[in-house]
Amino acid sequence: MSQRKTYYFDNNATTRIAPEVIDAMLPFMREWWGNPSSAYGFGREAGRRVEEARNAVAALINADPKEIIFTSCGTESNNSAIQSALSTHPGKRHILTTAVEHSAIINHCQALQKQGCDVTFLPVDADGSLDLHLLDQSIRPDTAIVSVMWANNETGILFPIEEIAAICRSRNVLFHTDATQVPGKMKIDVHNLGVDLLSLSAHKLHAPKGIGLLYIKRRVKYQPYIIGGHQEKGRRGGTENVTGIIGFGRAADLAVANLEDENTRVRGLRDRLEQGILSDIPHTIRTGAREPRLPNTSNIAFDGVEAESILHELDELGICVSSGSACTTGSLNPSHVLTAMGLKPARARGCVRFSLGIYNTDEEVDHLLKHLPKIIARLRESSPVKTGTTRATAGHV
Repeated sequence: MSQRKTYYFDNNATTRIAPEVIDAMLPFMREWWGNPSSAYGFGREAGRRVEEARNAVAALINADPKEIIFTSCGTESNNSAIQSALSTHPGKRHILTTAVEHSAIINHCQALQKQGCDVTFLPVDADGSLDLHLLDQSIRPDTAIVSVMWANNETGILFPIEEIAAICRSRNVLFHTDATQVPGKMKIDVHNLGVDLLSLSAHKLHAPKGIGLLYIKRRVKYQPYIIGGHQEKGRRGGTENVTGIIGFGRAADLAVANLEDENTRVRGLRDRLEQGILSDIPHTIRTGAREPRLPNTSNIAFDGVEAESILHELDELGICVSSGSACTTGSLNPSHVLTAMGLKPARARGCVRFSLGIYNTDEEVDHLLKHLPKIIARLRESSPVKTGTTRATAGHV
């Protein structure tokens, strides 16, 4: 691999595995590689460490360890929550969600529509906010589950999960939230939130890919999505990903420890980067509301330029950013999130997401701010689409 320095600003797509996480995992690759379901001590040691990790991730969200099942990723967790709601409520075939969910929810719900389910995709307004009165009105007697993400992966916009949970509780309907982008950036307390089900993915908080969790509130009926052996107390078949689980547990400890850094230093870096772009580059806007928002995320529209061209130019300098969710990269269509917020296709295709993390530095932000204005100016000069004569106001679409 090239020794060129990488300037990484795409932490919402995935994160660097923390050295402490790697150190925790390695012994279970080299020495204690037994099957955790085995009856002998060599395997039981792996099983013991799996339960320690379960305790750690449960503490991250203030849950009982018995309410945690390990999955392969956030997508599986999301799919499992919805499928279980449908299976345990066979007379209910309506799903209520939003138009700005991750593709793990959007595409799954679209597939379920083809199988006879009725899905309501709630709209958002221009700043990405959700109308809670409309949400309440949209719940029906045949609604099996309401699924609303906590933090949008493209814009960082936060939804009022506690209020939505209270609405669902009053209407006696299950509520699930995809909280994949939240850990390490905000405190999570499932009891205060009032959710029935919650999804996380380890690779968003400096742990490896291929491991996630689904929180299932005690006394909530659950039907396994993956049928197999007795693993996860019969709630998810398949041999446990021991090293991934152990890494997840160590990362959960670190996420709690790094919470203040994310909300002070990282937030400050994000704000300095955002303000620098908006002040130094004409015809740019921030998409969505300034607050409430994740402390690390900024989505900027560059009028008159295609985001893919910006990404290519930055990549040549070792700078990693994205034009939206990594799960939709390669699509020719503009972001469904930005389209739902009312951005016109031309502007939506010029949006770039910057998502920072605990390993970013002031020097890296300086490097990006040094090169980005020149890149945008050069691309606009060669673009057949010319920008207007006035600078757009941040937040106006």
